[in-house]
Amino acid sequence: MYDDAGNKVAELNYFSEDFRVFDLDQLIHRQATEGQDVTVYYSASEVGAGRNILEYLADEKSIEEIHAALILGIRDYFTKMGFQKAIIGSSGGIDSAVTIALAVEALGRQNVHAVLMPSHYSTSHSVSDAEQLSRNLDNPYNIIAIKNIYDAFLTELDPLFKGLPFSIAEENIQSRTRGNLLMAIANKFGYILLNTSNKSELATGYGTLYGDMAGGLGVLGDVYKTQVYALARYINRDKEMIPENIITKAPSAELRPDQKDSDSLPEYDELDTILFKYIEERMGPKELIAQGFDEALVKRILRMVNMNEYKRNQFCPIIRVSYKAFGVGRRIPIVAKYLS
Repeated sequence: MYDDAGNKVAELNYFSEDFRVFDLDQLIHRQATEGQDVTVYYSASEVGAGRNILEYLADEKSIEEIHAALILGIRDYFTKMGFQKAIIGSSGGIDSAVTIALAVEALGRQNVHAVLMPSHYSTSHSVSDAEQLSRNLDNPYNIIAIKNIYDAFLTELDPLFKGLPFSIAEENIQSRTRGNLLMAIANKFGYILLNTSNKSELATGYGTLYGDMAGGLGVLGDVYKTQVYALARYINRDKEMIPENIITKAPSAELRPDQKDSDSLPEYDELDTILFKYIEERMGPKELIAQGFDEALVKRILRMVNMNEYKRNQFCPIIRVSYKAFGVGRRIPIVAKYLS
């Protein structure tokens, strides 16, 4: 609600029903005068002007609204589609932890089934962190080790692979095994698989088609990694629901020994800043380099974004919380002229 001078004087709740009555006569000539207290109302869309990108992405007001939007998005999707229960692969990482916590709040703890699927390369703390998360949230969970299934794949493929070195092929077998298990359980019991991939990963293609990119709804697909961490802190604002070790440990897909996200991706503070400017602000490589970003880094990141459109084109629908989300919010050709 604005007064006749264009000053915002009130703003109702976002992502929930709200109701207020306004006396229009009181909104006339309601300008601020010297010594008069004027309440300042603002929304997340107004906190970014002139600010550092990372500060904007993790702004408390912004995260509060994103949290409410994601809760509403999950709840509405399930209610309107006639679904009741969700299944999520619980890795002990930050993305799956935030997704599970959001789903529990949206659907109720008894309707969110977590499945832990450790492999040869899963650390002991990943399993214990994932178990502690579900104990904190009081949602049901199961553990299905994939070692025997993975070994069976390698045994059958050995005549074809002929002793070639370990590569992304063996990494992706683990991810696709997990995707198959989750979909099998979903089919058997009528669950909907919630995907946990974030916007930073989708932008750069850091995910496995038909593996960890499987799902019926992408909860974090429009949320940068920087914001995922801020969401975790917000979820823990009153009580530790997400174990602290999940938030503070280095992110890893754990598909090979001692793997870290930073082995394949730039550090997330640099990555998310450039991604935001490229995707949301639609800056090109020349503009980014002119702003002082390293030329090689810019070309590397933009090339990852452009060459992985084919993956995003096969991704599940996501909950949109920005003005330039992947999918219907950002349509570009799958095949384009990429940066060298």
